[in-house]
Amino acid sequence: MTEPARFPDVMLLAAGLGTRLRPITDTIPKPLVPVAGVPLIERIMGNAKAEGAQRFVANAHYRADQILAHFGGLLKVSREDELLGTGGGVKRALPMLHSDPILVMNTDAFWPAGSDAPIGRMIARYRDEAEMVLLCVHPRDATGFARSHDFCLSPQGVVTRDYGAPVIYGGVALLGKSLFEGTPDGAFSLNDLFEKCLERETLFGVALDAPWFHVGDPQALAEAEKRLSA
Repeated sequence: MTEPARFPDVMLLAAGLGTRLRPITDTIPKPLVPVAGVPLIERIMGNAKAEGAQRFVANAHYRADQILAHFGGLLKVSREDELLGTGGGVKRALPMLHSDPILVMNTDAFWPAGSDAPIGRMIARYRDEAEMVLLCVHPRDATGFARSHDFCLSPQGVVTRDYGAPVIYGGVALLGKSLFEGTPDGAFSLNDLFEKCLERETLFGVALDAPWFHVGDPQALAEAEKRLSA
């Protein structure tokens, strides 16, 4: 009997300064900002745990000690003396992430608990020709997002620049560690890897079938809390 495939380790991007959420983030780091009483990072972890995630690593920079204290040692933390960006932060934490592929999750966007299980579909979509799978959100389902869209999603599930339905990047990416080969040792963005996969036509996507909340500023926070309480 073969063993079941291991659920990917989860990298939580939690090092940002959260300047657009001031004055709240003057006293607490953005991942700990409560949304209807539940800290953002716990909502995102809950989305992953509901589908089987067990191992989490978070990067931390601004008020890192508060993130460590909040979890009481139950969460592995990769501390950054200087901000390394989304790509550099993941690369630095790779030795702490034992699976391949890994799941990278922003800590400022989530879907209501129990409303959908998209990560399983992302894992199913990940295959030889897919170097990376993104969670995609239809603009009609998004709250707290200012731009019209980020990419397009073709009927075949390929993420493109201009073919298919307009979608927003939902802040969750499943990707293999090999994508970090040849990347800078310092700060860089995950967007660089998105572009690389776009060029090679190996960037795939899975659409979320649920409301999606991006909490980037006080107005978006208030709107998320209003909709969650409705």
